[in-house]
Amino acid sequence: MGMFVNPDNSAFQVALNSEIYVDKTGMLEHTNKVINTLQGYICNSPRRFGKSVTANMLAAYYSKGCDSREMFSTLKISESIGFEKNINKYDVIHIDIQWCIEPAGGSENVVSYIT
Repeated sequence: MGMFVNPDNSAFQVALNSEIYVDKTGMLEHTNKVINTLQGYICNSPRRFGKSVTANMLAAYYSKGCDSREMFSTLKISESIGFEKNINKYDVIHIDIQWCIEPAGGSENVVSYIT
């Protein structure tokens, strides 16, 4: 399974350790701007576009479950005005549906399993 509430930043650290990591933390700057607004609901869904890495980045940046300042200090988001204001300040719920498919007995049962 996995940790669902206030996860740590270890999953995003794996991405940062990769030779092919591309800094997409500019998305965090936009997200910081829309927090607590009607535009604050963001869909991260295009196929084959790094959804898992992006979800792990969002969790690592916002989760109260870790201290990610050093991890993000060399990335683009660290240059943003909202960097310190928002890093590791929120309760985060991170659910990866892939964790649920096998225990649910198949993808058709995932919704009832989670419920």
